[in-house]
Amino acid sequence: MKSRSEYQKSVLPSGLRIVTEQVPSARSVAFGVWIDTGSRDETREVNGITHFIEHMLFKGTKTRNAREIASSLESLGGSLNAFTSREQTCFHAVVLDEHTPQAVDVISDIVMNSTLSPVNLEREKLVVMEEIREVDETPSDLIHDLFSNCFWRGQALGWPIMGSIRNIKSMTRGGLLKHLRNHYRAGRVVISAAGNISHQRLLKLVRGRFEFASGGRGQEKAVSSPDRFLLKSYQKKGNQTHLCIGFPGVSFSSPERNVLLALHAYLGGGMSSVLFQKIREDKGIAYTVYTFPDFYRDGGLLGIYLAADKKKVPSAIDIVLRELRKVKRERLSTDKLFKVKEQIKGNMTLSLESTMSRMSRLARQEIMIGRRISIDESLRAIDRITADDIIEIARRILRHDIMTVTSLGSAHEDEMAAVDWKL
Repeated sequence: MKSRSEYQKSVLPSGLRIVTEQVPSARSVAFGVWIDTGSRDETREVNGITHFIEHMLFKGTKTRNAREIASSLESLGGSLNAFTSREQTCFHAVVLDEHTPQAVDVISDIVMNSTLSPVNLEREKLVVMEEIREVDETPSDLIHDLFSNCFWRGQALGWPIMGSIRNIKSMTRGGLLKHLRNHYRAGRVVISAAGNISHQRLLKLVRGRFEFASGGRGQEKAVSSPDRFLLKSYQKKGNQTHLCIGFPGVSFSSPERNVLLALHAYLGGGMSSVLFQKIREDKGIAYTVYTFPDFYRDGGLLGIYLAADKKKVPSAIDIVLRELRKVKRERLSTDKLFKVKEQIKGNMTLSLESTMSRMSRLARQEIMIGRRISIDESLRAIDRITADDIIEIARRILRHDIMTVTSLGSAHEDEMAAVDWKL
């Protein structure tokens, strides 16, 4: 039996792209329609509209109501969902290979034929406003929204994906239709599938179902990375203080992306990372501590998150800053470098056990760089990372003059300002 995966790509005359990775040994198919538009494409007045549209497309089409949409694939043992990020919107399904036609039919129906009825519009406003309130009352989520806005200095890339309650209340059907016309265009759409399906079969299934207006992404202003130190504290009752510390990173297409992933893995990419071990395991200061890299079209960041009792925050910050200074000063040992690279390669390879992960990887690469990066190519790039590469990027980005610090909780801004943040 043929076991290796096979990648293929087609571009339709409209500009719509279709990418597939056939995995004959799989019994599932993951299918996704990706639109290259997210919250960063919004104006301040309609911030949240992309996410709201994603919700609304599940509320009913000309032939299905919301209940029928919800049960369409679940009744077959599959799943149907969607998400909105800062740069993309995705509608996706995972089904048994024999049910691929149903998955394509349902997703094409909700993307192309949603009615956006006034009754559903008003009802879904209530749902999304509750979703926003849930984040506002969950400090570990809210801190990331606050941090993003601080880090990107008020640029659209840092705005909350869900928007504000005020904006949601003002959404209109006409506004949603206008946004769909402007952003759901063929040149911005990638249809991706991975699993036990051939490229030619998928082409036949999608033909005539996705008729988007022509057009793609026009010229736009590149995001500006932070160029000065910024500290912002938000007060919230409770014992814990939630903290994010961030530095400008690299873009999705950067050749240094894997190097930054290695720095992330070493600092806070798991239970064996230096920050987890020293803050949680050795000192018992915090339950949650991790680093997070974000990669966008034209920029990125490396962030650190932790939550601790107000009295323990200074000790936690001291450990973080000490380890950041150390990784800028001392090269990783051969053993540590080997473990970091094996961790990244293992995580990447294991993710390919999931057809959903394969489908998402295909689509993101097509949207962000216009080509597929095979797993072998990725693994070779990781193998080439040296200790010099890691210390070089650490010295370049882990700097006080471009650091952003955001806290949420009982710690006051004057207490945070008293910390020696210099690296």
